[in-house]
Amino acid sequence: MFRGAITALITPMRRTAGGASELDEPALVALVEAQIAAGIHGLVPCGTTGEAPTLSAAEHVRVVELTVKTARRRVPVLAGAGANDTAHAIELARACKAAGADGTLQVTPYYNKPTQAGLVAHFRAIAEASGLPVVVYNVPGRTGCDLLPETVAALADDPKIVGIKEATGDLNRAARLRELLAKRRDFALLSGDDFTVFPFLALGGHGVISVTSNVAPQWVAGLCDAAAAGRWDEARALHDRHYPLARALFSQPNPIPVKAAMALQGRCSDDLRLPLVPLDRPAREGLADTLRTLGLLS
Repeated sequence: MFRGAITALITPMRRTAGGASELDEPALVALVEAQIAAGIHGLVPCGTTGEAPTLSAAEHVRVVELTVKTARRRVPVLAGAGANDTAHAIELARACKAAGADGTLQVTPYYNKPTQAGLVAHFRAIAEASGLPVVVYNVPGRTGCDLLPETVAALADDPKIVGIKEATGDLNRAARLRELLAKRRDFALLSGDDFTVFPFLALGGHGVISVTSNVAPQWVAGLCDAAAAGRWDEARALHDRHYPLARALFSQPNPIPVKAAMALQGRCSDDLRLPLVPLDRPAREGLADTLRTLGLLS
């Protein structure tokens, strides 16, 4: 189910007259429609890029619900539902199931620093209690917790755990996962690193959960389609085109630059929830220059 180019959606927000930050539902609907029209293969609402840590429980569920409703089963929706508290992750996953999600993305618990045995117990408990397929998410640069390939192989014994978003950017890690999971061919190996999508796919990966596809979904979808068809020269050319965009969108912590880029394109405001703040003017001007050079801004 979870293959190809999958967008880690931003959560559009706007300021009310009273200064509060609220969901911009029309902008989210328009974003989902634009992604599907551009050929994207799946959507992840409420992940890191979607500012899930600063959404209320009601907002979190509403974003998933609206994404599912707008997608209308044209592409799968893998809802972010992670937490560093297993009981809370189960609660979120059940709410996402009720909202119609096709699966949940579960990040390794941050701050707690569980052992590998603790990670296995955490993810298995969520999969069992939620009744939805689970894609585990390894991003030690943010969580301080590394999910080792051998642990992923142990988790793959559970048919309800169906894939991994591997965001270390380590291609040795990608090769090791492929080796260990050779017998579980339905287990999705998804890159979580926009810089290394092409080599990850060349090593046998099945797709990417991408930040840059918010801005240029046609490039990332085209790259994955070309790789899946064995058109490697075409895939490499799209990777080369996409690489400067990834560099620009990770010049500051995600999702600060991608929200600024979307605002520059007129798709939403660049409103963020504290402790994140928008790009300052010099950085914004540099981002705008990059987007113009790439033909992504008139």
